[in-house]
Amino acid sequence: MNQLQNRFSASSTLQSKNMMKKTSLSRRFTIAFGASVFLAFSSSIAQASDNVPAAAQKTPLLFKGATLHTVSGESIANGNMLVDKGKIVALGSQLTVPANAKVIDVSGKHIYPGMIAANTVMGLAEVQSVRATLDYAEAGAINPNARALVAVNPDSELITTARANGVLATLSVPNSPAGLINGTSALIQLDGWTWEEMSVQSEVGLHISLPNLRFNPELFPAPFDSRLEEIRKASAQRLKMLEDAFDSAIAYREARAQNDGTKIDVRWEAMLPAIAGKRLVFFHAQDVNQIRFALNFAKRYQLKAVIVGGADAPELADLLKRQQVPVIVTGIHKLPMRRGADYDAYYTVAAKLAQAGVQFCIARAGTDDDAPNERNLPYEAAVAATFGLDVKEALKAITLYPAQILGVADQLGSLEAGKFANFFVTNGDPLETTTQVEQVYIQGRAVDTSTKQSRLTEKYQQKYLQKIQP
Repeated sequence: MNQLQNRFSASSTLQSKNMMKKTSLSRRFTIAFGASVFLAFSSSIAQASDNVPAAAQKTPLLFKGATLHTVSGESIANGNMLVDKGKIVALGSQLTVPANAKVIDVSGKHIYPGMIAANTVMGLAEVQSVRATLDYAEAGAINPNARALVAVNPDSELITTARANGVLATLSVPNSPAGLINGTSALIQLDGWTWEEMSVQSEVGLHISLPNLRFNPELFPAPFDSRLEEIRKASAQRLKMLEDAFDSAIAYREARAQNDGTKIDVRWEAMLPAIAGKRLVFFHAQDVNQIRFALNFAKRYQLKAVIVGGADAPELADLLKRQQVPVIVTGIHKLPMRRGADYDAYYTVAAKLAQAGVQFCIARAGTDDDAPNERNLPYEAAVAATFGLDVKEALKAITLYPAQILGVADQLGSLEAGKFANFFVTNGDPLETTTQVEQVYIQGRAVDTSTKQSRLTEKYQQKYLQKIQP
């Protein structure tokens, strides 16, 4: 009897312990699941904008009395601009106004075409410290099939901040720090419910990040000198990997053309337009050795190359001009790349390229920590103008020239009849920091110019107004 009681007691104790373990595991699961839901919810909040996309233009609009800065030609003082069905219909001093047109008086104001940020991860990155909001980098080195467009977040708060300062279109770029062939970029306009609505050109070009090709022994004193040879070998391996990828894509094209049963490979399939010369290939290259390699590589494979970066591009200006390779200068207001360089080395890059007759435009760095600052694009151009670039050329460098390089000059970049009605209204020169952007239009739609920052400003102004009001 005592043995039976002891067994029952032991069994009860064991069941109790098992129940406690199950309860503990259940609690842990509940906490973990709740935390994951909270993080997902928090990240969605962190990247969700309150701004409502504008409805499609329904009636013709006549903008009356502004100075129209066409960019492609002469400015029109006290001009009028007619907009209908999302496009510019006519510009001039005297226009025939449709009976159903809405007249918008912008006397004394200035109208400019929307600026284009030609190198950014905007829409692909939100909060640098929240990994769930970063979607610009794929795992692995060879990802030509990665498409930036499908990852664009239309609700990004950064979009509203940029367009409030006149940046109305961006080239969203896949930009993996460990990548080699990073994928295909997309040109988007900064308003729309979905990435389909925002798309201007879904696949602009293939992006290649070249490895470091500048090997300075001074940077590797003993006992770190052995690292220099390791870096040389690693860079050589990555360049060989790049060549192998293009050779594989060419071999794949030939095999598919012969219908020999070769299976579809989405990586090489994505590279076919590039190796056929039908799609741009962007080489991210700053150093003279990187740029020279990119030019030789493009010539070897007959690619439509674009240099992104171009810090040393003026040193190869003749070669760039001869091969008709444009340069997207990624940042003007930066410190020199080398210790012994002139303080204005970056400031003068655009002016030197313009003087040499090289096609170029001005963009920003294109990193995730730079995405919140795309609104400062006009001030990059302003610094270039301060250091030798003609002011009109500086404005073109962030409007018409990027449109030409990206192949959309028939749609964006200037105020001309037939182009998208993407423009903004200001009280002065947009290259001046004191100028205010007062109205923004994308395809003729009046876009909300409020931002998270402006809403917070209005909110906390009330804190002090409430104290002084009777």
